[in-house]
Amino acid sequence: MNFKYSVICIIGLSIALIGCDGGPPEANAVNCSGKGMEKALSSFRNNETERQAFLDKCNALNK
Repeated sequence: MNFKYSVICIIGLSIALIGCDGGPPEANAVNCSGKGMEKALSSFRNNETERQAFLDKCNALNK
């Protein structure tokens, strides 16, 4: 009986974590410097226009 509840719990948590992606990163102080920039830009691999918009927002934050 406990095994059945454990499996249901694992499936529920997996679904919840998959839904936590949250979309593209926002331009902020953390994402616009160092490793944050590297991670953020890797999420824009196939979308050059969104990547450029992110870089423009980072440049505006640095001014």
